[in-house]
Amino acid sequence: MKVGIIGAGLIGNKRARSLGDAELSLVADVDKKRAKELAEKHNCSFTTDWKEVVTSDSVDIVIVSTTNDYLAPITIEAIKNGKHTLVEKPCARNPKELLKVISVAERHNDVTVKAGFNHRFHPALMKAKEILDSGGIGKLMYIRARYGHGGRKGYEKEWRAKPEISGGGEMLDQGIHLVDLARWFAGDFDQAIGYCTTMFWDMKVEDNCFALLRNRRGQIASLHASCTEWKNLFSFEIFCKYGKLEVNGLGGSYGEETLTYYKMKPEMGIPDRFSYSWPGEDVSWKLEFGNFIEAIKKNKQPIGTLRDAYKDMKIIFDIYDWSKRHQ
Repeated sequence: MKVGIIGAGLIGNKRARSLGDAELSLVADVDKKRAKELAEKHNCSFTTDWKEVVTSDSVDIVIVSTTNDYLAPITIEAIKNGKHTLVEKPCARNPKELLKVISVAERHNDVTVKAGFNHRFHPALMKAKEILDSGGIGKLMYIRARYGHGGRKGYEKEWRAKPEISGGGEMLDQGIHLVDLARWFAGDFDQAIGYCTTMFWDMKVEDNCFALLRNRRGQIASLHASCTEWKNLFSFEIFCKYGKLEVNGLGGSYGEETLTYYKMKPEMGIPDRFSYSWPGEDVSWKLEFGNFIEAIKKNKQPIGTLRDAYKDMKIIFDIYDWSKRHQ
């Protein structure tokens, strides 16, 4: 299958390196230099007009990895032109925009559309899900998760700091991964509260969000998303009746990806400990794209749908609303 990528930034480059047997045929970016550089790496054509990608006969699959303000309109046009589409999280700037995308996708059910949630495909998180689902660790009680980076000089002037482009701050950017993973492990949540605040960066969106989610089964997720985490951090802990699963790191600047399984003994005390690690490259992008290709070929839902993205985003905007009302 032939792929067109719209958005030749960091994520677009990661996607281009993770296509497996698919072929990159066309790259688009408003920055001609950036589009050309990515195209030359993969020996394909480039353009500065994204509309050429969604209408091209040489493209079967479109990957949308632009700034958030373009995610929804480009995805809608790609779907209307019969292209299978993978759109990066958060898939739109707000729930209202995303519902428009979902409406178009559901009218074109011959087209497979996937939300880009590569964190579900990190081996440590997949292994944790396997252990949890096996039932031996008991019922999930609560989740505690932290995800953050420290920005960089001039971060407050970048597009993520502009609400008209991004739709929200750190909670929508990295926090949506935490919400999505919490839902993946615990199921849907019914209540969402939290404080979203700007503590360091001079910008109109939050640089920290402290959130609590609760479902009807009484399970709670405590989440902290931050771009004042001066040393990049990813920590996801799942506490169950008979043990704990702890994922740390995502590779690269976030440190080696590891899973530690603490298994309670019948007499309690110090638990048995089992450790797993995945050094080397981040394979989540390849695994996620492989799942997308399988969904296309078998005409089934991929792991990580637009409805998942909508549920995640709805939780985040409920938190935004709660935070504004309780400042």
